[in-house]
Amino acid sequence: MFPTGQLIDDLEVPGVGTLRATMINAGIPTIFIHAESIGMRGTELQEAINSDPKCLAMFETIRAHGAVRMGLIKDVSEAVKRQHTPKVAFVAAPKSYLASSGKPVNAADIDLLVRALSMGKLHHAMMGTAAVAIGTAAAIPGTLVNLAAGGGTRQSVRFGHPSGTLRVGAEASQVGGDWVVKKAIMSRSARVLMEGFVRIPGDAY
Repeated sequence: MFPTGQLIDDLEVPGVGTLRATMINAGIPTIFIHAESIGMRGTELQEAINSDPKCLAMFETIRAHGAVRMGLIKDVSEAVKRQHTPKVAFVAAPKSYLASSGKPVNAADIDLLVRALSMGKLHHAMMGTAAVAIGTAAAIPGTLVNLAAGGGTRQSVRFGHPSGTLRVGAEASQVGGDWVVKKAIMSRSARVLMEGFVRIPGDAY
């Protein structure tokens, strides 16, 4: 689950610095860093990240060097051919903000903030596989995700993302010194896809 064998690593990223990172393979390989370490608040929406080429380049550099540390590639030059993994996400303690819909998300209603990038862009909400990684990391005391949520033992968290909130969790335990997940928990939202009227001729019956 932790390719480096550590819950938190010092990840050296040229041009960025040495970042504390939790690198986990649960749901999908994911690199978690703290928002403050890269000058973020954790409340950013898509426009703030995706309209900034310099910021996107920074995240891609972090992703490439994290992929090498996780053993997914042998050299950073290979990262361009492996865009789908690993994901990069940044976490922060709860703060109030306005979601992309304009709906307020109150700090008191969430345990932490998470923003994740997918295919080189900040995701509009949260990928399902990355949500599994968040829930798993939150359940393991000492990861950056767990610490951002307040630390301690927990089986679920509710996190704020650009579009709103999501509840995730996991049941994790140590077996022979290694962390093992027995169950992952994730809630999904539902929305109306379409509505309308169908007109049937009177002589159809």
